[in-house]
Amino acid sequence: MNVIFVLIVLSAFLFAGWQQIFFVSMQDASSPMEILSKAMIVSAGGAVELAIGLVGVMALFLGLMKVAEAGGMLTILARLIRPLMVKLFPDVPADHPAMGAMILNLSANALGLGNAATPFGIRAMQELDKLNPQRGTATDAMALFLAINTSSVTLLPSGVIALRAAAGSSDPAAILPTTLFATIGSTAVAVVAAKLYQRLLPLKVDAEASLPQVPSDDGEDVPLKDAAKGYPLWVSLVALASLVTLIPVSVVYGRTISPWIIPALMVGFLAFGLVRRVRVYEVFVEGAKDGFQVALRIIPYLVAILVAVDMFRASGALEFMVGLLSGITGRFGLPAEALPMALMRPLSGSGAYGILASIINDPLIGPDSYTGYLVSTLQGSTETTFYVLAVYFGAVQVRRVRHSLAAGLTADIAGIIFAVLACSFFLG
Repeated sequence: MNVIFVLIVLSAFLFAGWQQIFFVSMQDASSPMEILSKAMIVSAGGAVELAIGLVGVMALFLGLMKVAEAGGMLTILARLIRPLMVKLFPDVPADHPAMGAMILNLSANALGLGNAATPFGIRAMQELDKLNPQRGTATDAMALFLAINTSSVTLLPSGVIALRAAAGSSDPAAILPTTLFATIGSTAVAVVAAKLYQRLLPLKVDAEASLPQVPSDDGEDVPLKDAAKGYPLWVSLVALASLVTLIPVSVVYGRTISPWIIPALMVGFLAFGLVRRVRVYEVFVEGAKDGFQVALRIIPYLVAILVAVDMFRASGALEFMVGLLSGITGRFGLPAEALPMALMRPLSGSGAYGILASIINDPLIGPDSYTGYLVSTLQGSTETTFYVLAVYFGAVQVRRVRHSLAAGLTADIAGIIFAVLACSFFLG
């Protein structure tokens, strides 16, 4: 991550500096270095605002997760998908709280809940770090979990559907089949890439640097006892089949279901806690306290990555790359209008969202053109790799990311390819 960070900043500085040398001053025109300086200051402040803005949603969903954990929901979920998770994460005990946290994170991402998935992902990383024999270094499980998040398993891209509707699309939910196709493909590639890269870059454990796992007095770090056995295989298969049936349902009723998801999630968690005789208010408040601490912890990481990304964009380096690549990518179904979106998506979520909005609101393109469908699919089926990496690893002070970034970027590239294939197939 150190090399990537320095390369982005240095490239932006050199590109802006080269333009500054040949800059001809005009009335009211800012010089390239002035633009770069302003972008640095604005993005640094924006990073803090973003972290503060996450406090509320983190407090809400970490509180709900605490209620679910106290009621035993994580145990149920861990037992339910134990066969799959054991295969994917052999280094994580099937009965460990990390399993339940990862399941909730992936479920929130699948429903297109955006920032609502972040607290679950942070909690999963915190639990995975308790199993880490080399603190400060990403484990294989951490890298795989981040790669799956980067591939953005999305069954219902509710945010993109809402934006398309606001742009006047005749069928805002038409991106559901293309998004499903792209996200399934990118997730499969993410898993394969992470497994392959971990063999090429094995984790080296330093006995002096590693810290032993010490359970807390209240038993929070002790594995969930009832999850070890797991449910019978047929129960897991029925649950998987039920999940698969949600795909056609989301295609047909996506716009109707979307507004119900977050309210139903809160009511469902609290109702579950009441049925399991949990003191939901006290437990919710206790879990919500972690939201404030986590938000403060990730601010330095967000400042670093967002300043670097905005420098790269403000310097004109991103635009220069688009000019170089558009002639090539256009031949493979990725037009020049959509290329900035493909390049920005792994770097900046807000930047990619702004590009998406500008494209589908452009009267010459619109939301229902091939380009409109493509950028909508890219937004719904890929994730902001550098943001996820900064937030999740920042929450547990992981500095050596090993193959995590490579696996995440591989998933991003796969997501772009599958999005192009999906739009070409469904739109002819």
